[in-house]
Amino acid sequence: MSPAPAIKVVLADDEHLVRSGFKVLLDLEDDISVVGEATTGVEACDLARTARPHVVLMDIRMPTLDGIRATARIAGTPGLEHVKVLILTTYDTDENVFDALQAGASGFLLKDAGPAELLHAIRVIAAGDALLAPRVTRRLIGQFAAQRRLAASAADRLSVLTDREREVLALVGRGMSNDEIGAALFLSPATARTHVGRAMTKLGARDRAQLVVIAFRTGLTTPDE
Repeated sequence: MSPAPAIKVVLADDEHLVRSGFKVLLDLEDDISVVGEATTGVEACDLARTARPHVVLMDIRMPTLDGIRATARIAGTPGLEHVKVLILTTYDTDENVFDALQAGASGFLLKDAGPAELLHAIRVIAAGDALLAPRVTRRLIGQFAAQRRLAASAADRLSVLTDREREVLALVGRGMSNDEIGAALFLSPATARTHVGRAMTKLGARDRAQLVVIAFRTGLTTPDE
């Protein structure tokens, strides 16, 4: 049986030492391959098109084009739907993290995260899931979503969903996995995944991270839950 293809990663950070440290760590893993390094957001976008990585580790603060705008450009480029962006940030109170999730990032990680946490994040995002469990994600989304309600009412935004899909979306907003949602609603994990997929399609969400944003911004999930 042939081994699974390696997860291709692009490192986007203007600090050479940061990129070097990540590369040394990732090169030790049999299932991960660094296929390019970028020092600006523009270079990151170019590499996303040419190297076709599975994951881009994207620093927020970069010259020429910052990580948020670079993320939006990648997410909005036809043919790059499979390229997932993992935002790297130094501060867990960085409001830009919320903007990054809106722009199309699949999650974020603090730069001081341990090696195991970084490797886990890359594998989770490469598998097509969103990284919803870092220690600051829920607080950040709740904090900033409360300040940025959609102009349309929650009823208007969520009217395309069935009652069951609303229930599932609320639980996604609380950071639950498909297994946890299934247990809470007495559904199989496969059925829960189907409802999540349908909600994602109807709401035009790129991935689960954007579903979390929608759940908070429409008030379906609140920070104190």
